[in-house]
Amino acid sequence: MSVFDILCPCHAQLSQTGHILHLGPTLAKLLGDTPALPVRLLELFELRRPHPAASMKVLFALAGQKLTFRLRAAPHTDLKAVLALLPSGQGAVVNFSFGIAIQNVVQRHSLTHSDFAGTDLAIEMLYLLEAKNAAMEASRTLNQRLQGAKNAAEEQAFTDTLTGLKNRRTLNLVLARLSEAKVPFTVMQLDLDYFKAVNDTYGHAAGDHVLQVAARILVEETRAEDTVVRLGGDEFALVFYNVINATRLAKLSQRIIERLEQPVPFQNNICRISGSIGIVVFDRRSEASPEVMLEQSDQALYASKKAGRAQHSFFHCGAA
Repeated sequence: MSVFDILCPCHAQLSQTGHILHLGPTLAKLLGDTPALPVRLLELFELRRPHPAASMKVLFALAGQKLTFRLRAAPHTDLKAVLALLPSGQGAVVNFSFGIAIQNVVQRHSLTHSDFAGTDLAIEMLYLLEAKNAAMEASRTLNQRLQGAKNAAEEQAFTDTLTGLKNRRTLNLVLARLSEAKVPFTVMQLDLDYFKAVNDTYGHAAGDHVLQVAARILVEETRAEDTVVRLGGDEFALVFYNVINATRLAKLSQRIIERLEQPVPFQNNICRISGSIGIVVFDRRSEASPEVMLEQSDQALYASKKAGRAQHSFFHCGAA
């Protein structure tokens, strides 16, 4: 049967009684532990199309037709087949193939190109499938990289690179969203006092370090739902969602100022700053635009600066 093994490696030679006398190497590989021969074909395979067969007489009557078998043992692989009768009542040969499920069968049974006849177009199909899968994987990877780059670019567009805080673009979006939603919130604007002296005395590297320390303090003193923004230079803005209680805001402001006044070591120097804060509260009735909100918080901040720095002030309508 060496010729059949070369030309039809997934075949079975049957006796007139339907017993398997020889298995092609690929079919033997599919069956795993090769059964002791002879064994009845229908003990290993279930005929499913064109209709079940309980006897070899019924099966032999289907010679030349397209057949569908299923392995009775797990993983119950489906196989296409055609049965050809041998002359002089010598039995039959059943040649199996895998149809459109070839990729799954190859993976499930660890088949390689050597398990197919050299002229089997299934080899070409496998190469095409592998090429398609490789192209799809490359496309998926590229799309992921492009999306990642897009996300990074968008994040960078809304982030201050020095401190990692959000920037003014984010602040404008947040204020517009909260104003439209008619929810109560507070805008707090903060300037670092004596920051220019740090820059002038110890250099911009020290100033950058102080800005990063201040940013960390502001993040630690706020909640996840709040927004902390670096407006530029030593100016910051904080937005507190659903917080308008004056006593609570006053205590928070004082705590932030006290933390900012703690000495900041940098190399062999000690940097000292403080903070001035302006606060404006918006309730559900507010009609102020984001620009007006920032202007009012800036007026309150100016009042803190004018009063001697290192303190907080609330904006009041009509106040200069």
